[in-house]
Amino acid sequence: MMVLNGFRIVSLGAATLLAPLMLTAPAQAKGCIKGAIVGGIAGHLVGHGKVGAAAGCVVGHHNASKNDAADQHSRSQQTQQQR
Repeated sequence: MMVLNGFRIVSLGAATLLAPLMLTAPAQAKGCIKGAIVGGIAGHLVGHGKVGAAAGCVVGHHNASKNDAADQHSRSQQTQQQR
């Protein structure tokens, strides 16, 4: 019971500290912060929080870049069809 309460305090503190970063993240870090949070939590559950956060950042950034490229491609297709 004591560990669960400690985990809740740490989670709440981390969320409070990271919330402003999520609102002001530069475009280059798009997806990294969200992925790092998810990966850090998953990694924490298996005892490797820092490794999970780093991997989550890489995967989150990759997915955000892939989605941006797909959006840009669909926008260029729409503009070509309108001509």
